[in-house]
Amino acid sequence: MANEAVDEGEAATPGVTRRQFLVTASAAGAFLLTFSIEGMTRAARAAGGAATTINTWIQLGTDDSITMLIGSSEMGQGVMTGLAQLLAEDLMVDWKRVKAEAAPAGSAYANPLFRTQLTGGSASIRGYYQALRLAGATARDMFIAAAAQTWGISPGLCRASNGTVINTLTSAALRYGELAPLAATMPVPSAPALVPDNALRIIGKSMPRVDIPSKTDGSATYGIDVRVPGMVYAVVKHCPSLGGRLVGTPAKPAGAIAVVPLTVLAGTDRGSEQTGMVNAVAVVADNTWKAMKLANQLNASWSIPTSSQSITTSALFSQADALIANGTPRVAETIGDANTAIGNGGGTLVEATYRLPYLAHATMEVLNCTVSITAGGCEIWAPTQGQLATVATAAAITGLSPDRITVHTTMLGGGLGRKIEQDFISQAVQVAKAIGKPVKLMWPREEDFTRDQFRPMAVVRVRARVGGDGTVSAWAYRNCSPSITQQRRPTFTAVDSQAIDGATTPTGLTYELGARLVEHVVHPSPVPVGYWRSVGHSINTFAIESMIDELAAAIRMDPYLLRRQLLRSDPRGLAVLDQAASLAGWGGAVPSGRARGIALAWAFNSVVAEVAEISIPTAGQIRVHRVWCAVDCGRPVNPDQITAQMQGGIVHGISAALWGQINFTAGKAGVRNFDAYPMVKLRQMPDITVQIMPPNPSVPIGGIGEPGVPPIAPAIANAYFTLTGQRVRTLPFFPGARMGGL
Repeated sequence: MANEAVDEGEAATPGVTRRQFLVTASAAGAFLLTFSIEGMTRAARAAGGAATTINTWIQLGTDDSITMLIGSSEMGQGVMTGLAQLLAEDLMVDWKRVKAEAAPAGSAYANPLFRTQLTGGSASIRGYYQALRLAGATARDMFIAAAAQTWGISPGLCRASNGTVINTLTSAALRYGELAPLAATMPVPSAPALVPDNALRIIGKSMPRVDIPSKTDGSATYGIDVRVPGMVYAVVKHCPSLGGRLVGTPAKPAGAIAVVPLTVLAGTDRGSEQTGMVNAVAVVADNTWKAMKLANQLNASWSIPTSSQSITTSALFSQADALIANGTPRVAETIGDANTAIGNGGGTLVEATYRLPYLAHATMEVLNCTVSITAGGCEIWAPTQGQLATVATAAAITGLSPDRITVHTTMLGGGLGRKIEQDFISQAVQVAKAIGKPVKLMWPREEDFTRDQFRPMAVVRVRARVGGDGTVSAWAYRNCSPSITQQRRPTFTAVDSQAIDGATTPTGLTYELGARLVEHVVHPSPVPVGYWRSVGHSINTFAIESMIDELAAAIRMDPYLLRRQLLRSDPRGLAVLDQAASLAGWGGAVPSGRARGIALAWAFNSVVAEVAEISIPTAGQIRVHRVWCAVDCGRPVNPDQITAQMQGGIVHGISAALWGQINFTAGKAGVRNFDAYPMVKLRQMPDITVQIMPPNPSVPIGGIGEPGVPPIAPAIANAYFTLTGQRVRTLPFFPGARMGGL
């Protein structure tokens, strides 16, 4: 497949694609990198016998290169590097020789936290930490055993160092590359020793990202780059309203190869999109541009139920308000009798209701998937966060056994939880099966926005009673939002833990709040919902941290000092809060016309505190000048990655807080592209300072991909109150904002 030139309507010169042109230019004419497809290079090496597989995770090249097979998906978060560090540490190799590739789909690569191969929940380092360190240590001991056998000495007289095994009697050394064939035959040790904390060389260091060189020179293969021989191109067009069905297959337009109706399959149905519904078509052509044009012009007829007319933002929020007042809650946590304590008087009662909108994922790379079905099986190339789910989806459609389905995980141009879903995978497999050709299926950006699995909307009511000394005696918290879990399992009747993320003690909230009642009322909205970065934390942290500030204002107490008081029993949270405040110089002078707000979040075993400094340069705008962030993730593996993830999360959260929202009218999403869904531009970027707390082996390892998001919205809102005296309880700050010039 390498070197194949395919006319996709985007060629810079005949036979040269845009990506190839960029690659050539970046190399200043020195070389021309060609396309490769994840998995194929590995297969080629295996066929040539050039690499030795030591265990599931490690392959050793004859040049002593170490290839780590990474079970998680690389979507910009640096997971290939972080996980490779875990393996490399205990394998004791030279980092410069480490390479990383996406592992194939397989239960052997399942994240132990999920027991499936899935990237999400800030769980890659958390889930694989122990398993990959043991894998590295196991392989290292197998190299030592091979060397000991070669020299005829005890393994105890050998030691590993930097990709070699050294004979401690003679100082002779054997490279891992030399030992690989024999090492692969050695018995697998049952309890290899891990490198002790005080001898770590790679974990805890900012090792260079292994994915950056290929992304810099353009040779990295994203899903959208994949090409296979004989492939055609499909573009999806959905019914414009949620819940609508295709009346009949439209006539094939001139120039099209096929028009394929697409069915919602079991497991991909959400909200109003029910199993068996034909809610979209794929227009197939010999290039993407042609398929897009034909899809736009397609005259499809849809049957739209009258119920779709009621899917409007105003109606959904009105329904939520009614449910907050009178709905039947599912009780998530009870400590004492919060309702009685609130009604008993004493101190000051503060009540507030917060509203948050639906949000789109808006990943830079639109949804896409390439599928080839032959007599031998089914091959899938996809930017997916769920490899084993992809296998199951393809098996259900093709009827093939899972062992005949191969998934090549490409680089992801952003995931943010959207690419866990299987709708786009299912559609690509359906098209490939229908037309009998390899096909790359793509969603235009407009489909990406209007047919997202959105972050749920929410209305949260908080009532709390606070004494003049800052003691909170009662806290009643009610969240009304659609349940992601229940949309996937309609029979689910328990409390959806994701809906109350960060609002209960087990999900991280450690403030001393007296008698506590935390409830979730399920909103029956038919809008499909999914896992947006940080899931429920972005909703609940906004409500909780805004309310803490409201309590502080009610008793005229500094909001940072009130948080300190409420964190008396949580030294970890207190340390993070203090660190962020110290970085920001909290309590010191603030530049004229600016104000600072502070917020704290517990998410995915990490604790993050952020201070935002803002101004209002003109009416209708907020400028976030600086953000100071402190994060405790237990065991930092790659500080540079952690810093980058905090920065990315903060920027993502600023965009959402200031402008992000998806509204619905008569079942149609109102945002179709980035012009109505602004993102932070380069010139709007705040200066961000990130402080990583010292390693804390006494707590479980925390995630880093998502915890940076939740605190920034309340930090900005709290700063806004300090600056203006006005409390923002409804996000976004600027509804209906449009993307301006760059």
